Amino acid sequence: MNYHSIPKLKEADHVRILCTARSAQKSQLAPAKNLLESWGLRVSYGNTIGKIEHQLGGTKEERLADLQDSINNTDVDAVWIARGGYGTVQLIDAIDFSDSMKVKSTVIIGYSDVTLLHGKLQSQGFASLHSFMPLELSKKPDSSIESLRRALFGESQTITIKNNFSLSSQVIKAPVTGGNLSILYSMLGSDTFPETDDHILFIEDIDEYLYHIERMMYSLKRAGKLKNIKALLVGGMTDMNDHEIPFGKNAQEIILSLTESYDFPVIFNFPAGHITDNRSLILGREITISITPASINFNQ
Repeated sequence: MNYHSIPKLKEADHVRILCTARSAQKSQLAPAKNLLESWGLRVSYGNTIGKIEHQLGGTKEERLADLQDSINNTDVDAVWIARGGYGTVQLIDAIDFSDSMKVKSTVIIGYSDVTLLHGKLQSQGFASLHSFMPLELSKKPDSSIESLRRALFGESQTITIKNNFSLSSQVIKAPVTGGNLSILYSMLGSDTFPETDDHILFIEDIDEYLYHIERMMYSLKRAGKLKNIKALLVGGMTDMNDHEIPFGKNAQEIILSLTESYDFPVIFNFPAGHITDNRSLILGREITISITPASINFNQ
């Protein structure tokens, strides 16, 4: 699949922060607004910021209208989702990316629950930005912040990790797609599940029972989503849960056991997901993975 690239932001471009899931207040978002403005960008808040509908940042109708209006607005160059949690699924079938995005692509930024938006975008041929949320900024190291800046302004970046699993030396070039494993699992069977054939599939998750990780991996495998991928890229598998009687495998062992019949490399410890150092990854864009005996280098 050929993807429409996300635009490279430049000075005075406009970023809007809004809610598609849980609620957020302006006072909580001030550090993120200040950061973007320090990069020379204009920042506004969507109508959902400050609204509360139980756990959510406004009613379904309010959140849908805020996102759709921001995408349709030719003055808005990027939309940064304020926080995740739950709620984006309520909007996913009604949001219309196609016409507006083809005229002027908008950078959609976020992760976790935002995987729903990423999936719909990639299924329609658009790239998007998997990155941390505005409310998390105070907990993010300089490496995460710089990774976001480079991704937004179209600067290439290299990430290097150790080759701790003795993967054979090779170079892989392919578009990367995916996101939160639980959200991907919930999208199976829908027309917004992203293409995985001839792609690098990225997954991450948090606060799941180990048996459920296995269930989700089995589901992806049985649905044929793993058989033609170029590599499996695994980010944080954070705060996994077990029962009083142990499941018997950790998350890495579960993933390895369900991919051992394939010949693609499974790469763990990629710095993205529900971890402190959550680097930015452009989904729908080619990434080059160079594996050497000592290290694994990612260039995008």
